[in-house]
Amino acid sequence: MLNVLADFVGELRAAGLPVSMSEHIDAARAMRVIDLGDRRALRDSLAATLVKDGDHLPVFYTAFDVFFADRGASLQDDGVTQDGESPDGAAGAEGPGQSRGDGGGGSSPLSAEQLADMLFRALRDGDQSALSRAARAAVARYAGMEPGRPVGGTYYLYRTLRSLELDRLEARLTDERAPGDDQLSQRLARDEARSRIENLKRAVERAIRERLVEDRGSAALAKSVRKPLPEDLDVMHANREELAQLERALRPLSRKLATRLARRRRRRRRGPVDLRHTVRRSLSTGGVPLDLRFKPPRPAKPEIVIIADVSGSVASFARFTLHLVHAISSQFSKVRSFVFVDGLDEVTDYFDGVDDPAVAVARINAEADVVAFDGHSDYGRAFLTFHEHFAKDVTRRTTVLILGDGRNNYHQAHAEVVADLQRRARNVFWLNPEPTSYWNSGDSVIDQYAPYCARVVECRTLRQLEAFVGGLT
Repeated sequence: MLNVLADFVGELRAAGLPVSMSEHIDAARAMRVIDLGDRRALRDSLAATLVKDGDHLPVFYTAFDVFFADRGASLQDDGVTQDGESPDGAAGAEGPGQSRGDGGGGSSPLSAEQLADMLFRALRDGDQSALSRAARAAVARYAGMEPGRPVGGTYYLYRTLRSLELDRLEARLTDERAPGDDQLSQRLARDEARSRIENLKRAVERAIRERLVEDRGSAALAKSVRKPLPEDLDVMHANREELAQLERALRPLSRKLATRLARRRRRRRRGPVDLRHTVRRSLSTGGVPLDLRFKPPRPAKPEIVIIADVSGSVASFARFTLHLVHAISSQFSKVRSFVFVDGLDEVTDYFDGVDDPAVAVARINAEADVVAFDGHSDYGRAFLTFHEHFAKDVTRRTTVLILGDGRNNYHQAHAEVVADLQRRARNVFWLNPEPTSYWNSGDSVIDQYAPYCARVVECRTLRQLEAFVGGLT
């Protein structure tokens, strides 16, 4: 079991969870005092010792289901005993594919009607054990799993759920809980039925994982089902649920980053050598030994100017970057923000007096005047507008951040504007949310701007964004 735990911890680290050696030892000690046959107690104990962030729990649960799969349960709980007999005495199937149901499935001896009734009773009663058995039976009947077949679990999940007629099952649960015409009761019943159907989907997914583990082994399966942490999600391609995870992760990330920057600034205790004080201090000893004295440090906080493309899919990346920078604005002497599509607008005032930068970002999406002509990205026009009205405010204390993919819709790039900003500013950085392999393809003109930037950084995830912003001071 300790070897399984070591492999499990290795998978968590590969997925990005920060698991230390001491936490690994704590988990091993916890396993000595709990009943290892109780999977829920085992899971909760390992979660308590190995997971420090609640947003990391989905990744932990997925890995746990793989490395601590209930092996053998898929043969015992889907209506077939280890002797190959069903509970009613009928002979069970000898192997996958030898007794196929209506869905082209597997080895369950239950008919479609019996399986539907079994699922309905388990969902109606909220019996998790019965639901797990029914899910395994559904997988055995409908998934069509064959040993050694290189097919992902998503395919088997789709086949199983398609055959279960979940809409009809949900309607049946709703009618059972709210048989009358009262609208409130009907709505509450529908919400409860929908929640239980989602629970069924998760049970089916676990049952499929158990069978895949039996076929392929834990280590091989873990790589194929590994889920990214919120901080490793691709911002540009995140779905609605993943964007919500990113929103939740952003606030603690900003607090941690602000604390780190403040601590780094405080540790700069020594300024340049103070020659006058050094000489005075050494007079009493004739200068032997020499006692160096230092001037107090005066670390300057940089000014930040953000110029962000908020068109199309790039808008998500710009939104999170604006949110993060303004959330830690106390670590900079000044932050000014500009957004553009083919027109440019300053939105710094949207953040004034706002406790939650997300509120200001929502206002930007609704109120910022960023469309001048056709609403397609035009970096050259936006940079010209910025240069005409605001270039005089860029000084040697200013760090300019340009956010965007550099896709200019075949307009003129006007890279000379960025060249002038480079001469005026302390630094010019470009954060590009596209993979490096996509740069300079199609209408991307990032190569025309890159010579005038201190760095062009691939910045697709919150982890990459944190690493970059953390080095600004």
